[in-house]
Amino acid sequence: MTIQLGDVVPDFTQKSTEGDISFHNWIGDEWAILFSHPKDFTPVCTTELAEVARLKPEFDKRNIKPIALSVDSVDSHQGWLADIKETQGSAVNFPILADADRTVSDLYGMIHPNADNTLTVRSVFIVDPNKKLRLTLTYPASTGRNFDEILRVIDSLQLTEYHKVATPVNWQDGDDCVIVPAITDPDQMKELFPKGWKELKPYLRMTPQPNK
Repeated sequence: MTIQLGDVVPDFTQKSTEGDISFHNWIGDEWAILFSHPKDFTPVCTTELAEVARLKPEFDKRNIKPIALSVDSVDSHQGWLADIKETQGSAVNFPILADADRTVSDLYGMIHPNADNTLTVRSVFIVDPNKKLRLTLTYPASTGRNFDEILRVIDSLQLTEYHKVATPVNWQDGDDCVIVPAITDPDQMKELFPKGWKELKPYLRMTPQPNK
């Protein structure tokens, strides 16, 4: 199954390290990040789970609930959690789905036969409160995910969602933003962008970041 941006993501109920999770109900009215791992006790993934635990306050600030997935059992996950705390110094503070039956992996298209017929690829899915997919990234097994970049993209997505701006190349929090082309009414622009804007071209209008 291929899930495309803007699709409502598939719902599921699956066991996790924090009990059974019904995904749509678990998201509620927040955002979610689901990120997958091919199996437990893998070195790169061990560092990633610890990093997300360290960044949990940053996700909370953005109304984002992290949830991981690995294809092994809950019992196996519990052993891995102990290793993560021991080696990385951070206890995992979010659920890890157990997907031994590959239910979620198949629903979300995480099995790529040319990579491996049985193991999930290392994917990231950002889901909004309407349960729609807003971003997907897939990493090779050898490359650790950049969660600073993932937070940057979440900030960009939420700026578009709540403030009607897009973010230009290499944008960082606090930089000027682009007014989305759909906003054309001058009165609406004055209301939305009281700090003003600079029109470089009719389609390219820059404004200070609205929520700063």
